[in-house]
Amino acid sequence: MRYRLALITVVAAAALAASASAMTRPPNPGGGDTSAATPATPSPPSVPGSAVFVLTGSGYGHGVGLSQYGAQAQAQAGRTVADILGFYYPGTTLGPSPKTSVRVLLAPAATTLTVSSPAPFTVRDANGASVSLPAGAVQLGPDLQIAADGALVSLVAPLTFAPGAGALLSLGAKSYRGRIEIFSTGVALQAVNVVALDSYVQGVVPGEMPSSWAAAALEAQAVAARSYALASIVKGKPWDLYPDGRSQQYLGAAAETPPTTAAVKATARRVLLYDGKVAIAFYSSSSGGQTTSALDAFGVDVPYLPSQADPWDSASPDHVWPTKSFTGNQLAKTLGMRSPVTEVRSQISTSLRVATLVAIAADGSSLELAGAEIRKRLALRSTLFRLGTLRFVTSPSPTTTGTKVRLVGLARDVQAAVLERLGASGQWLSVVPRLVVQADGSFAAVVRPKQTTTYRLSGSGLPGPQLTIPVLASS
Repeated sequence: MRYRLALITVVAAAALAASASAMTRPPNPGGGDTSAATPATPSPPSVPGSAVFVLTGSGYGHGVGLSQYGAQAQAQAGRTVADILGFYYPGTTLGPSPKTSVRVLLAPAATTLTVSSPAPFTVRDANGASVSLPAGAVQLGPDLQIAADGALVSLVAPLTFAPGAGALLSLGAKSYRGRIEIFSTGVALQAVNVVALDSYVQGVVPGEMPSSWAAAALEAQAVAARSYALASIVKGKPWDLYPDGRSQQYLGAAAETPPTTAAVKATARRVLLYDGKVAIAFYSSSSGGQTTSALDAFGVDVPYLPSQADPWDSASPDHVWPTKSFTGNQLAKTLGMRSPVTEVRSQISTSLRVATLVAIAADGSSLELAGAEIRKRLALRSTLFRLGTLRFVTSPSPTTTGTKVRLVGLARDVQAAVLERLGASGQWLSVVPRLVVQADGSFAAVVRPKQTTTYRLSGSGLPGPQLTIPVLASS
């Protein structure tokens, strides 16, 4: 597992950043057909051979590990923190943290930094020189000169600022527990917060989960955040963690709330362990009802991060997205293709997410993209989606009254495909309430129009393309 964890740690920051920082989204006509009538709804223009693409989907984030909305639902149902963690990280156990403090990068490259405290504080440099400072603020430049007792004192990096008893240090407008270290390259400054692990987690939980949520959910988030931090330490740097979605949202002491702090204290120094090592406890806002395996998400098989059904996620506002549609031109523009898209084909992973998607255009060109890239280009909340194709293949050839016409087309990756016709009153009338669609998405239906008739193909509750069959007048 050491090799696997090392690999997955490398991709962890990128995976979370691409997943909205892993944060919770706060609660934050004609013919002789006998047909049933439904109210008319706007349809795309009738262009022979054109397609409409229907987007359905679920979830928010990468879906690996804990669903935050799922954790909340479990907590509300009376399940304990151990129940929640055991469900989302099967095979792990709770144990003591092997590390008691972390180093968080607060400022990567600044021309000036201001460190302040409401009480007297101290600064010590690399040579051991110590300066006592009165309550207030100290502004630093790359030369690391500090005014003390009416004189400028030059110090040697790194500088370590320590708070007075019972006080906190601030960097700029944000306050932090622990110490603040300042490094200088001679032209820029870097600030790192050296902080106790649990104090760090106190500044993370309110940034990742609403503090109004149930205690067990907050406790599960605290354990996951603590574990994730230790399992995703940045290597080769004078800090361990980033303060944002590249690691986790770390908001410092000012963001702490009584409920989130209580959750951290209730789980003090507890982490998830697997095979004796700290588990990389991925989490995201909403699984959409099916968690993603680490293998599908990151290409690394991690036993405690499988894909599994997650019925607890149904409380999420992102559990099912509003259905929307694209015309072939709209989809081509979004994907950067020159010709209208006429068909899409998706490869689905074992986690039920789109692994790759191929878009085929009217000019014969095609574009294959990974699910994560499609998610980015279409601004989707997860890769747990389907982009269905609705298209008539039949040409709008003239016919005579009552003659059989075979309508052929595609209704791929849509639910409840329906063939309708436009009635004389302007209502869409069901011709075939539920089309028989083959495994490849193709269908064929026979109609007998008595006069020029417009047909419409719909799916997943949205209208699709139209096809008008001209009927010649009897001689």
